[in-house]
Amino acid sequence: MSRPHHGKFITFEGLDGSGKSTQIEKLARKLCAEGLPVIVTREPGGTAMGEKVRHLLLDTGTAKLSPLAELALMFASRAQHIQEIIEPALAQGRIVLCDRFTDSSEAYQGAGRKLGSEPVRALHRTLCGNLEPDLTILLDSDVAASVKRARRRNVARVSGNDRAQGDENRFEQENRSFFTRVRNGYLAIANREPQRVVLVDARGTPQETHKKIMDIVRRKLKLAAKTA
Repeated sequence: MSRPHHGKFITFEGLDGSGKSTQIEKLARKLCAEGLPVIVTREPGGTAMGEKVRHLLLDTGTAKLSPLAELALMFASRAQHIQEIIEPALAQGRIVLCDRFTDSSEAYQGAGRKLGSEPVRALHRTLCGNLEPDLTILLDSDVAASVKRARRRNVARVSGNDRAQGDENRFEQENRSFFTRVRNGYLAIANREPQRVVLVDARGTPQETHKKIMDIVRRKLKLAAKTA
């Protein structure tokens, strides 16, 4: 089981191209400006081992990877991430902002790859000590627009100044029905756990979405005095 902690664990979820990275950056800057201890991390990745797994999972050169192998690799990265980064930061009283967590596995592998929720949740209980975020921001956006934005971003990454990130386009090559299943998987999680997961319409401008997120953070984590 996970150890008791004094920090706050906030995860961001949503389709690729929904604006998670932008919103995490905006929230981190705001909280840091108020003197709060913040760490930003991501999945898959976050650790040296996890980043190697990330490259393997997201590179279009990784062909014929079975859904179960994909899920197992996600959780291998996650278990290391929790032990090496997340739990130590929470024990120090820091606010951990994480781009994706187990909800992504339930949406992408459980719903998108049609493995179902139970294998994902069982692995979470076994490998993650059942660690749960204090708050999950689910950015909801139009499927077609999100995928188009993600593909455009990855083309720019490979051809431009971000080549060190490598090719991360394997999931974006899936068809629209896959991403519709993923979105529906996310909505099912939000419906099942409304106390933890807050659905945010991300179809507006980045600043409009940021304002919604700040309102949620203030209300849910009782940070109003420090983030107003």
